[in-house]
Amino acid sequence: MKAFLKFTAGLPALAFIFLGIGWWFAPEFAAGLLGMELQGEAGLSSQIADLASFFITAGIMILTGLRSNNPLWFYPAVTLLGVAVFGRIISWAAHAANLTLSFIAVEVTVIALLILVGAQMSNGRTKH
Repeated sequence: MKAFLKFTAGLPALAFIFLGIGWWFAPEFAAGLLGMELQGEAGLSSQIADLASFFITAGIMILTGLRSNNPLWFYPAVTLLGVAVFGRIISWAAHAANLTLSFIAVEVTVIALLILVGAQMSNGRTKH
């Protein structure tokens, strides 16, 4: 079960990394996956730089936690995703953006998975 959970947690990590790299090399494609339009000039630079860094960092942190068997590495990814959920709710409530429940569901699911895998890792450490 533990190996299956770790494998399952690795899938979104790889997806995040590929999406982040997509922002560098195929920003139109990456933007489309997120329901976004590319901005011009400085806005485009910010989209590519910020979104690539968000997704690549989240993915690397998850993979580092899985590889090292240390759940502390999950904290940055959980924080990034949690703040993104909060930002989506704020953008909907205060700025009339669409409430993107499908994105929120993915983010909350990955957060829950990382917490579960992290708990499994921590339990395994205390038994030795």
